[in-house]
Amino acid sequence: MVADNSSSLRLIGDTDSSKRRQIVDGARKVFMDLGFDGASMGEIARAAGVSKGTLYVYFADKNRLFEAIVEEETLQQSKVTFNFDPDRDVVTMLCEFGEAYIAMICRPGGGSAIRTVMAIAERMPEVGRRYYANVLEQTINRLAGYLDTRVKLNELAIEDCQLAASQFLLMCQASLFLPFIFQAAPAPSAERIAEVIASATRMFLAAYQKKG
Repeated sequence: MVADNSSSLRLIGDTDSSKRRQIVDGARKVFMDLGFDGASMGEIARAAGVSKGTLYVYFADKNRLFEAIVEEETLQQSKVTFNFDPDRDVVTMLCEFGEAYIAMICRPGGGSAIRTVMAIAERMPEVGRRYYANVLEQTINRLAGYLDTRVKLNELAIEDCQLAASQFLLMCQASLFLPFIFQAAPAPSAERIAEVIASATRMFLAAYQKKG
């Protein structure tokens, strides 16, 4: 009779996943409190409630730990879906997308990973490139695709949809993102976000909407 080891294998896998999560959560807190340079594997082990030996079983060094945190943040942000249905009218789409986008990047606690990536990108450029490609560039590309559809419908006059998409994202961030990311202001309220996005949409359409 052959023993069924599937339950035991699942238990081992679940335990590994839970322990890894415990370590990553502890590391995130240490990186937030002390920054990348100030964090040590000893501090991370204490915050995670594990021995240094256990820590090294899962991660070779703090670079690998930091990369795991960034990859997790990248995955979470890439899961956020924006409705770029080409049949949606421009004003509704831009306003709803802008509000959802700012709510995502300025959510309470959400700035920590971005701040850390910005701080470490020069030393670990591959981490910065992956974050940019999987989160920011992906969003710009999808918005540019929507704008191109509206250009073909003769509603917008845009020569470079990629540039226009980048411009809209930056207008949405005006007075919201930088104060938040540098901790000069708390996460903006939904009302303030809506006000800024409405202004950004008006400015964008004043530049690119077909007249007459």
